[in-house]
Amino acid sequence: MSSSPLPWIDRLSEWLGSLCAVLMLAMLLLATAVVALRYGLEFGSIALQEGVLYLHGALFTLGAGFTLKHNGHVRVDIFYRQWSPERRAWVDLLGTVLLLLPFLAFIGWQSWDYVMASWARLEGSPEAGGLALVYLQKSLILAMVTTLAMQALAEIARSVITLRGGQSS
Repeated sequence: MSSSPLPWIDRLSEWLGSLCAVLMLAMLLLATAVVALRYGLEFGSIALQEGVLYLHGALFTLGAGFTLKHNGHVRVDIFYRQWSPERRAWVDLLGTVLLLLPFLAFIGWQSWDYVMASWARLEGSPEAGGLALVYLQKSLILAMVTTLAMQALAEIARSVITLRGGQSS
């Protein structure tokens, strides 16, 4: 991969990827605890179960930019992998500008009131004994939009450098 035109964005995505690795381990341990408590000690906890769901949501939302940086999103690359770096740069550039960024703008626009309403009432779980942090969980939608859009800008810059004859991406 070429040196990044926006290194601070790549560093943030890498840091979030590392955070997701820790969150994945925490989710695994928490899910194991939920099962062990339920079937070993016949003790259930809504808060622990919701904790697993919160961590699962955080993994997907916070890891999206990291995944984009490492070309980990689903794509049909039957042709793409055989193309020249310039042709791949065009596909990446157009896909990001015409598809990803408008999609992120739509998600951000549609979720803004939803998240703000949750914050306005400091929304908690509707379940007795559940977590009182639903508003934070919903905020991860906007965090995903922001971090994924930032990484998209870094990818756009990388594609432009490739198209201008710089290092290949």
